[in-house]
Amino acid sequence: MIQQVMTKPGQIEFREVPVPKPEKDEVLVKIMKIGICGSDIHVYHGEHPFTPYPVTQGHEVSGEIAEVGEEVTDFKVGQKVTIQPQVVCGKCYPCRNGKYNLCEELKVMGFQTTGVASTYFAVPAAKVTPLPDEMSFDDAAMIEPLAVAVHAVRQIGDVTGLRVAVLGAGPIGNLVAQTAKGLGAAKVLISDVSDYRLNIAKECGIDEVVNTKEKDFGDAMLEVFGPDKADVIYDCAGNNITMGQAIKYSRKGSIIVLVAVFAGMATVDLAVLNDKELDLKTTMMYRNEDYLDAIKLLDENKIQLKQLQSKTFPFKEYLDAYKYIDANRETTMKVLIAVQE
Repeated sequence: MIQQVMTKPGQIEFREVPVPKPEKDEVLVKIMKIGICGSDIHVYHGEHPFTPYPVTQGHEVSGEIAEVGEEVTDFKVGQKVTIQPQVVCGKCYPCRNGKYNLCEELKVMGFQTTGVASTYFAVPAAKVTPLPDEMSFDDAAMIEPLAVAVHAVRQIGDVTGLRVAVLGAGPIGNLVAQTAKGLGAAKVLISDVSDYRLNIAKECGIDEVVNTKEKDFGDAMLEVFGPDKADVIYDCAGNNITMGQAIKYSRKGSIIVLVAVFAGMATVDLAVLNDKELDLKTTMMYRNEDYLDAIKLLDENKIQLKQLQSKTFPFKEYLDAYKYIDANRETTMKVLIAVQE
């Protein structure tokens, strides 16, 4: 079979390796589609602090079961699946208490351990999630980022009837906004500095959009929500400007959730955070229940993914996909890799 290997930043090789034989508790997955995310791009540029080279990438994935281990009874050959890419110790305090996404020894496929970018991938059945037969492999490859959004939205509990603002309309921000709406938020506002991304948000059914190059975020909040502003603000851009906006324009006693990986050292006004008694929460990846809720939301047609799928590249053109993203950053949302010809 063929396996992708990033040997160093900006360099990809394809190697012929044997098809793995699944262990007794594993399944062999025929990999169909892989999504490229922001963290993958950091690896491509040599900017990911926790990824050594060489590395086989790929953690946003869809596929079908090709073979099952002798002890596996929950899956059958031909079944459509995705894979949860966390590799955890199962022994530390977070793991013992149901928060394995915070494992003290957390590794993620495609970064600290081998990713799925190969023709076939053997993986413990416990890490595999079944999907509806009618779900496309393109959409299935985006269950992972959708699970990120579900976990982020659920950090505050039930959002039914709440007024929600989202800063940043990239793929994760878009999915956070859609998820909040899908889970019952009364009204959702999303901001960005890109009209392209905001137009996609509109196409996905987000109630209100604002380009903060053209309108002050605080004014937009008042126009959309009135003097009570938003009940919760999700920062999906992760920089001093957006977190500064969230703190400055929030309602006293409301909630801010930092979703994005923050860019650099924070220099925001924590005195204002304190004065307003704001609840600042964070979010990290997902757990199994988030995958199941993501699948349910998509199955109920509460999430739109087609609008986010910018372009698909053949497996052997993996490097071209990165070059395309670099050349079209302002008009690219999600690029997919088609592993099978």
